[in-house]
This record gives sequence, structure tokens and C-alpha cells, in this order.
Amino acid sequence: MEIIYTRIRQRARQIVSQYPSPDFYQDHSHANELSLQYLETNPLTEKLRSFVAEHLEDDFGHGIKHALKVAIDAGALMIIENKLAGRSDNFINQRVIIVQCAGLLHDIQRRHEEHAVKGAVYARQVLKVFPFKSHEVDDICRAIRNHEAFKKTVKASTPEGALVSDCLYDADKFRWGPDNFTDTVWAMVSFFNIPVAQFVDLYPVGMEKLAKIKHTFRTDTGKKYGPQFVDLGLAIGETLFDVIQTEFADLL
Repeated sequence: MEIIYTRIRQRARQIVSQYPSPDFYQDHSHANELSLQYLETNPLTEKLRSFVAEHLEDDFGHGIKHALKVAIDAGALMIIENKLAGRSDNFINQRVIIVQCAGLLHDIQRRHEEHAVKGAVYARQVLKVFPFKSHEVDDICRAIRNHEAFKKTVKASTPEGALVSDCLYDADKFRWGPDNFTDTVWAMVSFFNIPVAQFVDLYPVGMEKLAKIKHTFRTDTGKKYGPQFVDLGLAIGETLFDVIQTEFADLL
């Protein structure tokens, strides 16, 4: 079964490579580069990255690679949204670090039921050794609590806090585009040891769930670019499903 999935994953990645990168990365390349710089050079995010790399279970499709991508995109969204609002660079710098910490920690309890709720509680304990103000810790933990789709959210007490939640959510849901078919799906089917025939039976349900994400983006930037991520994921997924039913029909 593992050999079959390896072959299907290879075809999936070939299909993904035929599609363009989402416009978000071209239109906002500077914000993405700046966010990456924050993540790699700020002492707080460096310290938290090391912690997450050690404690985040990496075989579930939501490991350190996923966490880093979410942190970078969330930071970029924070930069873009605050620039549009006319915020100062000093203010933006601190808020980028806040949302990146939320991104790094958001799936720290991913294997558990109600992982967002439990992750928020866990994050609060982790952050006790970090020099954040109490309201900053609240913003991080609330964002983690609010990052699941189709779940009731906890309202932030300030617009700044709400933006942390919204940026984290949108960055996490960007992953439902091409990333879903290069990495996430295959890590999850491997972890759950799902037979290929069952995977094919469940495939249409997964695609329906993916389509619903399209209308849930929260920031202005996410609403503009997020649907394209989902559309790319849907196009890739539909092409891959046809490939599985034709090229791999004898193995189903």
C-alpha cells in the first residue's frame, strides 16, 4: 500500500508543478520576504522555533514544515493589513512576532480532539518563559483557539487581537491549496494507514470540504487571495482524482 501511495504522491506533485504559484506570493513578495526575515532572525521566534521543532509531532501532515509556512504567511498578512491601516513600523514589527508565535504553536496539540482549544491552553504554559505582555499572550492563545474552520470563535477584546486571529486563520487555510496535495494528504493517509480503496471513496467528501473553505477567509487580503488558493487545490484535486481512476484503476 505504501508503494501505491508513493506513486500517487509523485503524480500529485507532478500535477501541482504544472500550476502557477498563487498570486499572493508574487503580489506581496516583499511582505513575505520580510516575514521570513523576522522568523529567522528574531530571538523570540528563533527560540520558539526550536521548541516547536522538538515537541511538534511531524508525521500527521501538520508538522514543523506546515507550522513554518503558516507562520511566514501569517506574518506577511499582518504586515500587509497594518500597512494598509497606516500603522507604524515599530507597531507592525511587534505584531508580526506575535502572529508568528501563534503560527508556530497553532497545531502543537494537533493529534488531540479539540486540538485548537487544547493547543491554546498548552501555548499559554509554553509562553510563560517568554517576555510577552499578558495581552499579547492572550492574543496568541485566542488566535490558536480560533484557527479551526466551521467552529465557534472567541471574540477578541481589541481590533489588534482580532487581526492576530484572522491572519493566523487565513494563513492556515492557504495550505488548503497546492500544499494539500504535495504534502498534507499523504502524511495523513500514511499516519491513519487508510487503504487506497477507502481513500478513493472518501475523496469526494474531502473535495466538498475543501470547496467550503473558499468562503471563510477573514482578513481583507485573505478574502482577496484565499479563494485562488482553494481554486488551485480544487483543480489539482480533480485532475489527480481522474489520474487515480485511470492510471491506478487496476490497483484500487
